Amino acid sequence: MQRILILIISYFLVVGFFQLIGMLIAGVDYRHLETKKTSEQHLIITFFGFIGTFLLIWFLMKFIDKEKFINLGFQITNRIKDISFGIILGCLIMGVGLLTLLEFNEVQLLNTNFSIKEILLAILVYTMVAITEEVLFRGYILRNFMEFFNKFISLLASSLLFAIAHSANPNIDWFSFLDLFLAGILLGISYIYTKNLWFPIALHFSWNLFQTLFGFNVSGQDFYSLIEFKITDKNLLNGGDFGFEGSIFSVIVQVLLIVAIWFYYERIKPKKLQN
Repeated sequence: MQRILILIISYFLVVGFFQLIGMLIAGVDYRHLETKKTSEQHLIITFFGFIGTFLLIWFLMKFIDKEKFINLGFQITNRIKDISFGIILGCLIMGVGLLTLLEFNEVQLLNTNFSIKEILLAILVYTMVAITEEVLFRGYILRNFMEFFNKFISLLASSLLFAIAHSANPNIDWFSFLDLFLAGILLGISYIYTKNLWFPIALHFSWNLFQTLFGFNVSGQDFYSLIEFKITDKNLLNGGDFGFEGSIFSVIVQVLLIVAIWFYYERIKPKKLQN
């Protein structure tokens, strides 16, 4: 538990400092963070947060945990299927989500805005976001919790911290906070069985990337969208300004996936190993 406290305190100091440098380089006024940023500014700030987080976790792993950084869950052997499945799953969820909202007349398509540059920037930003948050919340926090608590209690605790960490995001409310808590469980439930980060990284990346490409805000934040639509009436069905993650459909999908992953590792995989 002391490791988690050390992490939280040092995170605000170290990563906050790196992000401040990123803001200064990107030309973002840290006193007015609500101002809309360009994709390039997002990339610069995300990059410095990425570097700060990695340096901090590397330092803690080496000098506090006395372990190799790769032990967080970066073993790649036999994980290509996990990565592929995570990317495909995130794309399918957002695609079906958009089609469902169109069918219910919750959103109306306006136009498309194709830009290779913006798509590449989005891929870079959400790759770093996924890796950063999974290393922090699953690789380090959840992993350390499991050394002291039952794996399911650890999963709930780390998921709560994940939701709290996003509680300052624009347009958040109690329902989207619940949705983020479920997202923490979804991203962490495979880790408690595998101790490997590649599936949650892939799903986290794909979920965010296709959420923004298909026109949604990502956790309340507006970014480039390939497809642009108009929300007919902001409500819990479409998630309003928070994005798909603030919708009832997102909650349903996440609960179903959590149950499916739990069932696979508790019931199906053990039978496969016995055979």
